[in-house]
Amino acid sequence: MADGHGAEKGDSAQYFQSKDVFDLEVAADPRVSPDGKQVIYVRRSNDIMSDRTRSNIWIADADGKNHRPILSGQKNFSSPRWSPDGSRIAYISNVEGGTPQIYVRWMDTGQTALLTNIQSGAGNLAWSPDGKTIAFTMSVKSDEKPFRVKLPEKPKGAKWAPKFKYITKARYQADGRGFLDPAYTHIFTVPADGGTARQLTSGNYHHRGALSWAPDSSAIYFSANRSDNWEYEAREANIYRVDMTGAISEITKAKGFEGSPSVSPNGKLIAYTKMDDQKLAYRNRYLHVMNTDGGDDLNLSADIDNSLSNFKWDANKGIYYQQMVRGVTEVGYVTLSGKHRKVAGGLGSGSLGRPYTSGSYDVAGGTVAVTKGADDRPADVYAIRGKNERRLTALNEDLLGHKTLGKVHEVIYQSSIDGEEIQGWYLTPPNFDPSKKYPLILEIHGGPHLAYGPHFSAEMQRMAAAGYVVFYDNHRGSTGYGERFALLLQNKYSSKYDFADHMSGIDAVIAKGFVDPDQLYITGGSAGGIAAAYAVGLTDRFRAAVVAKPIINWLSKVLTADSGLGQIPFQFPGVPWENVDHYWERSPLSLVGNVTTPTMLMTGEEDKRTPISETEQFYQALKLRKIDTVMVRVPGSPHGIAGRPSRLIGKVENILAWFKKYE
Repeated sequence: MADGHGAEKGDSAQYFQSKDVFDLEVAADPRVSPDGKQVIYVRRSNDIMSDRTRSNIWIADADGKNHRPILSGQKNFSSPRWSPDGSRIAYISNVEGGTPQIYVRWMDTGQTALLTNIQSGAGNLAWSPDGKTIAFTMSVKSDEKPFRVKLPEKPKGAKWAPKFKYITKARYQADGRGFLDPAYTHIFTVPADGGTARQLTSGNYHHRGALSWAPDSSAIYFSANRSDNWEYEAREANIYRVDMTGAISEITKAKGFEGSPSVSPNGKLIAYTKMDDQKLAYRNRYLHVMNTDGGDDLNLSADIDNSLSNFKWDANKGIYYQQMVRGVTEVGYVTLSGKHRKVAGGLGSGSLGRPYTSGSYDVAGGTVAVTKGADDRPADVYAIRGKNERRLTALNEDLLGHKTLGKVHEVIYQSSIDGEEIQGWYLTPPNFDPSKKYPLILEIHGGPHLAYGPHFSAEMQRMAAAGYVVFYDNHRGSTGYGERFALLLQNKYSSKYDFADHMSGIDAVIAKGFVDPDQLYITGGSAGGIAAAYAVGLTDRFRAAVVAKPIINWLSKVLTADSGLGQIPFQFPGVPWENVDHYWERSPLSLVGNVTTPTMLMTGEEDKRTPISETEQFYQALKLRKIDTVMVRVPGSPHGIAGRPSRLIGKVENILAWFKKYE
């Protein structure tokens, strides 16, 4: 056993252990009151008895006082939204059991009212400016039938096999939902004082995403693809307007994606996100403004090589937004003349399992509220007024304040394949001693067009507590480094290029003198699972590998997974049957004849994103080659195999057990 493993000995309560996952909490979805004096947010915690994450709603004054619950208990409360005058909040809850419903709470008395009795979950709550109506989106089943079938009548009391199911859509499945019944997302309104929900949009199209009211409460702006070819157009959407009679008018008609409309307070302008329709795996999303009739369109972020999102108006003067920059989310502001400034940085730590870059913000009444964490803490709520930043919550001090955690360090290096600069990080174990030699785990992020950052990670803290140095990087293709960097993997995932990025980072950490080069391990999930499987086909440097929810054979994956329709036109040079060699070259299965590394495979049995049939192919191939391998199947789990607390624990403990076997 390497010297570094001593961190797991002694008083285990001093270090982060898997069971601590149940005691972690995280702040999300902050919302500032219209006067800027209070912040409500969603407080997420894990219930050890139900093995579920629970969402409650809490509130604090912007000066840090009076932190207390508004809606708390065994049920879930989420999506809090202030009324325009700040006297009420709307929210979604399953407190009555069954389908979550929309409620309103009066802030002065605490009285609540149930507004809806809907059969499907609501989303995208939006108050009308006059405070009389709440708009939302909801899925509505369709009675589409492919043809008529006349079957004999079943005798009374007979027990026949279940009826046949008919699938006619190109998009017929979704991870976490399984096979889809014909249904479409529509926009509804409901009186804020209670009443009947009314459907505004119609047609066999999806009307998803943010809703923005006209200032006079006469219409709602939204984004949708209302083309009859919508199933095959993953990056096509326009901005529309629907009035209270259901009349729909099209505002934009450009090729590509226009979404997330936000109407200015005076009703003259619309801020929205725009992305072109080039057939490439990644495109920047820019912040545009235009007149409400679609005229005088202007790109306000043309000089920012990044994707901007979450637009919020500052009166009629400018627009707040957020973007990811080198592994960290920040809030920016732009005037209508195009002058940008940074408002807040350090957002993140909304993901408890792995250190994905995340975070959210809200602004009203001169107060900016953000979710902000650190490498040793999940996200808390902070309030910013001018140059003063105040921390409003400290949700995890009771758990983590007395623990010795792994420390995160940045490392910048050049990839051996072409000298491209890569940013990475490594965790050192608790009580780290640089004179000792530690084993190292490489953990690869998913996407691949996503990013890790210097954020809290329960999985990596557990690995560090077990005595490992944990290395992770934002290899080429990661977001937050500009469009050029993101496209360096166009038609090349996975390949020798991202492989070189990872291995060069490992060598850079080894060069620091505290890593045992003979004790290297590799793991990753989703796109990271692809990269891990590809890597063990290119090198025998790793003592063991854990490949989680991978794609092994691109030829089969794009024709069996829920994401194939979006991947084929943007990630590949053409359809698989006309480009067999290219798809095969990107597939880890093409390298399986080289693999000598003991490999664990781990996938959810209900995964529709990277179907378990991919895992089964690699498992069978490795078994045929008599490579030590095990297939870990997660019953009932979709793609997010760490989506429940016990599954997060099971994932990391299986990884550590497999690696320990090969010390």
